[in-house]
Amino acid sequence: MGLAALLLAAVLTVDAAGRAEADPAAAEAAPLTWTVRSHLWAFGCGHTYLIDAPPGDVPAPPVAQDARRWSAERGGVHGDAAIVEITLTPEPDGAPVVVEAAHIRVAERREPLPWPAYRMDNGCGGSLTPAAFTVDLDADRPLAHPVPGSDAATGEDFPAPRLPFALDTAEPLLLRFEVRAATGDVDWSVDLDWSSGDRTGTLRVDDAGRPFRTSAATGPVYVHDVLSGEWLPQ
Repeated sequence: MGLAALLLAAVLTVDAAGRAEADPAAAEAAPLTWTVRSHLWAFGCGHTYLIDAPPGDVPAPPVAQDARRWSAERGGVHGDAAIVEITLTPEPDGAPVVVEAAHIRVAERREPLPWPAYRMDNGCGGSLTPAAFTVDLDADRPLAHPVPGSDAATGEDFPAPRLPFALDTAEPLLLRFEVRAATGDVDWSVDLDWSSGDRTGTLRVDDAGRPFRTSAATGPVYVHDVLSGEWLPQ
């Protein structure tokens, strides 16, 4: 498996206490470009959105490709969990770039949102478990613990991911973060430490200039009934 194809998943257990200290990323521009997808669904079907509206005012779930717009139009927040994928590409004809480390930065923690939770599925699953970094934010000093993955369909095993990672212009690097909020409403972003020759810095990745947001689901939970076209209590 090439470096660029390796998925790094950071599974975060977040509590509602405390607030992170401000620690801006280094100002030097990173010699790479990045894109982010922050509305991915587990196995392409499983996700929960918190929306401050009753079931009668919420339309049927969208297809996964339209999830970002569907959620934004209703002020939705990721419920319980979120998946974020970051694609990194070094500048053409530039010096080699190495991603040295990935850190989760919590900007703020609040009490969990009491809004209704709308599940995009009635239960789904898959056989692919990506190689992962797991991170427990409840620890005094959160560390990334590499965990191997596997594909039950093919019997293939994926080795645990290891830092650092060298970026290649021919094959961008994909980082996958699987984030979980158990007891709070959390604003967070990703800081990536990089080096290129004698230059070093930190790239902050967020959601179009704002932190990503994930909240524990504490309100009523609804699933969509295809036959009736209605949201029903779970």
